[in-house]
Amino acid sequence: MVLMTEKLETTLTQKRILTFITWANWLIFAVVSLGGLVLTTPAMFRGILFGGFIVTINFHMLSRTLKKSLVPAHLVSHNVILAKYYLRFILSGFIIFILISGHYVHPLGLFIGLSVVVASIMLATLREIKNIFFKEAM
Repeated sequence: MVLMTEKLETTLTQKRILTFITWANWLIFAVVSLGGLVLTTPAMFRGILFGGFIVTINFHMLSRTLKKSLVPAHLVSHNVILAKYYLRFILSGFIIFILISGHYVHPLGLFIGLSVVVASIMLATLREIKNIFFKEAM
């Protein structure tokens, strides 16, 4: 019984973290994009915008692939998961290459936009560390 309770708690924690990261992605993306629109050049803003879209959409597609692939009724070979991952990776690399080589975006803006998911994961980590410390303190 205790093992089932711990497993359920772990699953709920994982879902809470994923939900937080998903919402934080869009929130950080919106804030950084608006800041880029107001404070930077058009090329820098486009870099932030395209970088944020690329990384956020990739994150959601990876999440969806994993959710669908790991359902017991529809278990998929890990080779299929890896193939989809590498296909997205190559496509993202090609898009980034076109954006930079065509001078459509500023590389620093693109880097900032591509960092949206990293920032979301860092915030989720800090939030969970805070939850662990306050949970132990009580």
